[in-house]
Amino acid sequence: MSLTTPDGIRTLRRKLYEKAKTEPGFRFYILYDKVWRSDIPRHAYDLARANKGAPGVDGITFEQIEATGLENWLTRLGEELRTKHAHGLAKPVPRDVSAPAGAAGDDPEARRG
Repeated sequence: MSLTTPDGIRTLRRKLYEKAKTEPGFRFYILYDKVWRSDIPRHAYDLARANKGAPGVDGITFEQIEATGLENWLTRLGEELRTKHAHGLAKPVPRDVSAPAGAAGDDPEARRG
């Protein structure tokens, strides 16, 4: 398995980079449609697998995905992303509510020490 970024993804990244550099005020409001292209989730999966990534918020492991069929899982994920029904899509990452307000983690200036 090659972890080299596929040409299609490299081209997309390059075009987005060039657009951002030539038009700094441009806002990319419709990038969502790029996320569910079949090559993007596949490459992301391969990278996460190679890096021995942990299960996501759904708790499903690579082994479970592969046991039930990777291509089917990727197809279903792509469809969920396309229809914006992915689990956890709009859920924020939980904060540690036990940390007191104003703790060093909350203030970037406090970390400069």
